[in-house]
Amino acid sequence: MLLKNFTSTFNSVRSFHLASIYHARDIKPWNVGIEGEWRKARAKKVLKIELPDFERIQSDTKLTPEEYVSRLKEKGIAPPKKYKEKPIVVTTTQGVLDPYVPPEGDGKFSVLSKTGVTQKATHVKQKTSSFMALRKIKSYEDNFDLPTFAEEAQDIYIKAHELLASNEKEKLLDYVTEFAYPIMTFQRDLKTIKWSFIKSNDIPDVIQIRTQSLIEKTNMFAQITLRLNTRQILAIYDRFGHLMYGSDAIVKDVLEYVVFEKNISDYNGRWRLHAKIIPDWMPPKDPILKTFIRDPVPEPPTEEELRFEREGVISDEHKDETKNQQSTT
Repeated sequence: MLLKNFTSTFNSVRSFHLASIYHARDIKPWNVGIEGEWRKARAKKVLKIELPDFERIQSDTKLTPEEYVSRLKEKGIAPPKKYKEKPIVVTTTQGVLDPYVPPEGDGKFSVLSKTGVTQKATHVKQKTSSFMALRKIKSYEDNFDLPTFAEEAQDIYIKAHELLASNEKEKLLDYVTEFAYPIMTFQRDLKTIKWSFIKSNDIPDVIQIRTQSLIEKTNMFAQITLRLNTRQILAIYDRFGHLMYGSDAIVKDVLEYVVFEKNISDYNGRWRLHAKIIPDWMPPKDPILKTFIRDPVPEPPTEEELRFEREGVISDEHKDETKNQQSTT
């Protein structure tokens, strides 16, 4: 009886201990945490990459254009276009529309003289096309006024030349078109410019007005030629401080025909300096004085070189004497 009870208790204890034993692979370390807590973190370490179908790519090269487009439609991809559109921004014209030809000797003859009267008559004949262009500008700008524009254009002219003299190229494009910018800034670096506006000899006069559309009829540009007779001071110095052109103490009378341009169809357009008309009869300007690096000064000859030169001169004289004696004999 006692033996039966002992065996039964031993078997029960043995079964209890066996049930509490786990395999080593099922035991979690203490820093892993609860089961499933780090599952999302472990999943982020894996990146799922969609590999391309190389067989289909090879087969696409053998397809006809119609089959290739149909396959793209099956995938929901828009087929590529046959042409490429390139945006074009036209901010200025590349030249002067119907350039004005100034009469020879303008500014030298008074209005009461014979030549002055003929110049004024030709100017009146050219006003027909300018009047039509003025009506075109007023169709875009109702408050446009020529006398007011002439004063504003002179201020633009002065501001553009002041910015050029101070070498502020970033602000210069606010007063100068992209056509005139490279012409005005050509060889501007490493130079000092002193320019000042003294006064106007005459009231700024509008000579000619022209309009023209580019690419589309709605893209309209207007150009106005202004006659400016002013007094200015100009002096240009090179990088060494040497005077190249002009003088900072001499005031000169300058007669110029300046073209101003604006995209009148653009709401944010503005009048800017576009070009200067230089007639063929105008005399050439004074040449610009350039500086050059001097050649190094040669070192003085040594005593030995002087001695060899003297000996060579004496030997040459002796040869000449012998030749003269032979010729006389």
